[in-house]
Amino acid sequence: MTTRRKTKFIYESCYVAAVEVRFIEEETSWSPYLSLEDALRLDRVRAALQNWNIKAVARIGCVYTLEPVA
Repeated sequence: MTTRRKTKFIYESCYVAAVEVRFIEEETSWSPYLSLEDALRLDRVRAALQNWNIKAVARIGCVYTLEPVA
């Protein structure tokens, strides 16, 4: 079993959260997959973004705003 770090981006409205997660790689058909704690952390980030709770998201990952170019 090996793990690999990757940044997942969660988009909600005009905000994007960048959260570091670990992908677990094994010799199974389900590979690669997230650990339960990483999956729950992504769910918490998504819920906080939906509730406009930017401070909670900033404690877990980086928060960016999206602005139209034109």
